[in-house]
Amino acid sequence: MVGRLREAGKTVVFTNGVFDLLHLGHVRYLRQARQQGDALIVGVNSDRSARGHKGSDRPLIPAEERAELVAALEVVDATVIFDEDTPLAIVSALQPDVLVKGADWPTDQIIGRDVVEARGGRVVRVPLEPGRSTTALVERIKALARN
Repeated sequence: MVGRLREAGKTVVFTNGVFDLLHLGHVRYLRQARQQGDALIVGVNSDRSARGHKGSDRPLIPAEERAELVAALEVVDATVIFDEDTPLAIVSALQPDVLVKGADWPTDQIIGRDVVEARGGRVVRVPLEPGRSTTALVERIKALARN
């Protein structure tokens, strides 16, 4: 897919995340990511990888379902599930023109930055939606359940 896009002169954008309990913050983030190029590929953490980042009680939704939900969004061209702790292998394989991460990530800690920049690509940090996170949503649901 990436090869065909490049042959057509298209700019390939990659981002990644867990995308558990898809919410407005995710949609706005992915919309901003897609604005950086012609095609957006989204890496979705496997269940094992998500547990490593979010804790043993996450993800709430299985990886295949999370990937399908993300892929159903108009701004997303493709999804890929990755099982590693970081997206480095998938970034190295895809060689995107643009790598997008949330602005909560310091530039020097963005995994795959060196791979993208080495081939002349760029890294873009996009602002997150204040108060919009799956963790906050899960905590709100737990609080409502306690009451």
